[in-house]
Amino acid sequence: MNGAIVTGLLIPFAGTALGSAFVFFMRREIPSLLQKALLGFASGVMVAASVWSLLMPGMELAGSSVWPVLWGLLAGFAFLLLIDYITPHLHASGEEEGPHSSLSKTAKLALAVTIHNLPEGMAVGIVLAGALASDGGMSVAGALALSLGIAIQNVPEGAIISMPLRSAGNSRWRAFWVGAASGIVEPIGGALVLLLASTVVPAMPYLLAFAAGAMLYVVVEELIPEASEGGHSNLGTVGFALGFALMMVLDVLLG
Repeated sequence: MNGAIVTGLLIPFAGTALGSAFVFFMRREIPSLLQKALLGFASGVMVAASVWSLLMPGMELAGSSVWPVLWGLLAGFAFLLLIDYITPHLHASGEEEGPHSSLSKTAKLALAVTIHNLPEGMAVGIVLAGALASDGGMSVAGALALSLGIAIQNVPEGAIISMPLRSAGNSRWRAFWVGAASGIVEPIGGALVLLLASTVVPAMPYLLAFAAGAMLYVVVEELIPEASEGGHSNLGTVGFALGFALMMVLDVLLG
């Protein structure tokens, strides 16, 4: 059991590191068509994980009341909206948002993705805490499915950080380490949730929905607009379908 927990916490970070390693094998920029396909794929994975691994278990735990899931979902959206407003923010396309325009592009990229990775790590911790609880209503296999889905989403995310950093003149190793470091908050966030498991389990419907809202915000605000921007947006759509289908199958088979 302990090995499964450690694995579940580390898999998302491994996905970020793998994506960041693209900088060693590709040119200074990700080809536009590949980036659209990866962004679409990541979007599909995140949406399916939000529905099957977070919202549906939250509904089951809430019983006859939909309100805990509703309030948790809206709180997740609101939290990420607030985070995007008060912190430096930079889209993968290079468009800047937020009041902190004095920071370098490298700092904005790293900070934006690091902040968005935190609720993903917490989501894994929440599901693992539910699996460990006798009345949590979730399995360790289901938690690993969510962890794997987030890791798949993190692969293009890691590449989207490291490749622009390389293009901006950083060395390959510096670009890799900055990209990989953006994912370290995920196992940390998950571990913190597990340490508070006795407090987390009673609030599980709220927390699962909160994690889903945060993840869906990233999809709507970041991934889908960039996958649809410009020509060949159909590649993003195809990627979304494949990512959604894969995560759905993983959750059904492993959950």
